[in-house]
Order: sequence, then C-alpha cells, then structure tokens
Amino acid sequence: MKKIILVTLAFIASLNAQEIYTTFNIEADKSANLAFYSSGIIDKIYVDVSSSVKKGDKLVELQNDDLKASLKMAKATLDNAEVILKFAKKDYDRQVLIKDLIDEAKFDQYDLAYKKAKVATAQAKANLAYQQALLDRTVISAPFDGIIFEKSVEVGDVVSGMMLRTILKIQSKTKRKLIFEFDQKYWKSVKVGDSVRYTVNGDNDNYTGKISKLYPHANSDNRKIKAEVNADGFVVGLFGEGYILVPDSK
Repeated sequence: MKKIILVTLAFIASLNAQEIYTTFNIEADKSANLAFYSSGIIDKIYVDVSSSVKKGDKLVELQNDDLKASLKMAKATLDNAEVILKFAKKDYDRQVLIKDLIDEAKFDQYDLAYKKAKVATAQAKANLAYQQALLDRTVISAPFDGIIFEKSVEVGDVVSGMMLRTILKIQSKTKRKLIFEFDQKYWKSVKVGDSVRYTVNGDNDNYTGKISKLYPHANSDNRKIKAEVNADGFVVGLFGEGYILVPDSK
C-alpha cells in the first residue's frame, strides 16, 4: 500500500514537472581494495566471500611470531626503563632539596643520571611504537562496516610489500549509490534535491529518490553529466533507467 501511494504521488508530481531521461549504474556507497604493504606468508584468514564484518575486525594475518616476540622484548625494555627513571627521579628530587649543602659535582651526577633515564625511556617508547607498527603491518583489518565480496588468497600464499596485490575487496553491506547520467544540455535545470523516478533492470517495481550529489563536470566523450541518488539493498553492478523530475518553474 505504501509503495502504491509513493508511486502515485510521484506520478502526480510528474504532471507538473519536466521529465529528463536518465540511465544509471549501481555502486556500493563505500568500497575498498585491501592489500598488504608488508611481505610474508599468509598465516590466518578470518573471513570468506559474503562475510559481514565490523570496522576494525581482523581479516587476514601474516606469519608474525618473530615480530610478536620483538614487541614483547620492547615492552620489557620500556618497563625496565620506567623503573630506572622512577628511582632516578627520586634520587634527583632528594638532591635538589639539599643542593646547597652538597658538592656541585655530586649533584651533577644525579642530574645526569636522571636525564639519561629520561632519554632511555623515550627511546624505549619509540622502539615499542616502532615494533607495534611492524606488527600492525602484518594484519589487514576492516576499514569500515561491510561485506567481503572478493577474496584472492589462501593460507600459505606469499605476498610482497614491493608488489602490492589486492587480498580482499570489501563494500558497504546494504548502502548504495545510484550513478545517474543525463544529457549535458540540462546542466542548468537539474539541481541537488530534485526527485528521480526509476526502475532497476530485472525488477518490475518502481522506485523514487532524490539527487544527493551533482558531479561538477561533463564527460567530454559522451556529453553526459553524472548525479548520485542514495539507495539501499540493491545488488552492486546492476543498472537501470528513469526520469529526473524538474519543476517547470526552473
């Protein structure tokens, strides 16, 4: 009943509007090709084609036991450096209180030990961050909520950071954008917010939407201008046709 009402309202609106013929392709609202920029051997694959994932989910992992061990060592080094810094600061603070009563050279020794401890701690923190970055490069995580629509590796495959290779392809799960094209002669008529009535190939239903974005250039090859309409649930790659409804007052 709701669909009938929407189509009826669109038909009534079209009686008082100019109809501009348009065709479109359906694309995912978000899409990304995922690849490693680190070399190694595929150790674990956590997803497959059609897997739904959340942003941050671990998708694929290289063999990285050596890097995990290096990270643990870096953490231990930082812990040790922070302990030394803690006691060096205590010694320094005590010497500050009696600075006027002790030999200046002796005070300088405590001051130097404190400064060295701070430098060592800073270096340990930097090394820990570096080891963490190396480990992170061995894992591909989901950049956004979506669904995996292509997988091109298996466990045991070798990848090289010197030759980037797409490992997975991910797209938004249901959100779509319809990329409409219309004749450039209507560039002054069509505006963001204009209504669109359309059908999708292989689907007998009629749909309506509104233009959410106009591309700021015309294609010199086919003399067309593109516009986007937000939609939901369609299969990516399908195409269709329709009409942009432009009020006669424009």
